[in-house]
Amino acid sequence: MKTFSAALARVLPALLTALLLGACGQMPTPMSGASAAPDFRVDPLWPQPLPEQGGVQQLFGQVAGIAVDPRNGHIWAVHRPASLLADEFDAKTGKPVTHRCCVAMPPVAEFDAAGKLLRAWSPQGTGFDWPKVEHGIYIDDEGNVWLAGNSVGDNQILKFTQDGRFLMQIGRAGPTEGSNSPTQLGQPANMIVSKGELFVADGYGNKRVIVFDAVTGAYKRHWGAYGGRPSDDKLPAYDPAQPPSRQFSNPVHCVRMSREDLLYVCDRTNNRIQVFTRAGEFKQEFRVETQTVANGSVWDMVLSQDPAQKYMYVADGANGRIYILRRSDGQQVGQFGRTGRMAGEFK
Repeated sequence: MKTFSAALARVLPALLTALLLGACGQMPTPMSGASAAPDFRVDPLWPQPLPEQGGVQQLFGQVAGIAVDPRNGHIWAVHRPASLLADEFDAKTGKPVTHRCCVAMPPVAEFDAAGKLLRAWSPQGTGFDWPKVEHGIYIDDEGNVWLAGNSVGDNQILKFTQDGRFLMQIGRAGPTEGSNSPTQLGQPANMIVSKGELFVADGYGNKRVIVFDAVTGAYKRHWGAYGGRPSDDKLPAYDPAQPPSRQFSNPVHCVRMSREDLLYVCDRTNNRIQVFTRAGEFKQEFRVETQTVANGSVWDMVLSQDPAQKYMYVADGANGRIYILRRSDGQQVGQFGRTGRMAGEFK
């Protein structure tokens, strides 16, 4: 029981972090007053218990991304099956450690709003390079599932149907070609589709945003910090006492599009969000928890779903919090969470 509790405590906070952000991105913003910041509370019973596989418990590994299907509100998650602990699954033998524990869920899973698992799959077909380490998922308006990876050599983005049938690959596994290549990616972290264009936070290896045609995969444009040309020159470590870097750092970790076609980009270890037109023209930046070093404070961001998208919800993995920022000026008006392993805490 002690081992199982430890495993649950390890996985649950990561999943809760993802699901809270998913709720922010899909559900109406709960308000405690006309001018008050939104208020959020954890649901410790979400998701519902996962089904067993022949009497063996299924587990999530590290949750590497979530997305909401805009057509029905279902929540999709991608996780890392290879990240189960040694007392859960024996990677050497490829078997559960005991007759009851454990096996990993397939990497891609779909839940309904109540947290019931609807399906989970591993990829089908040939002609694609599945990433060594899963990272990032997006569901477009047609229901297509977009996936990426962030291990060294995971320089591709994959497109699947909702039942796991392969549709398209952009980039390829293998060596990167740098931040100005029009065809090869560099450990892309996440992606969105807007008006037929695929915007990619590229990423853990490269230092840019890159845009492709979402149907054909053809290259369209790319840019770095402040809309300039990205450079792969080695950067000094982030220093809060110095002026903001003129280049993105690694990882460029998220891209989000507002209703008025403004692209928000997470520059994680530079502790900032930069805002662009969809053509790549720089508009403004918001700095977040600027004293944070190490892994940075801007891990992800989603916009509130009120008509004006008044708020930004910023996930800070280094400090275990989600900040509620006013989108007009970046002013923090609330926060929730703390570092920990209990319900409502993040790790």
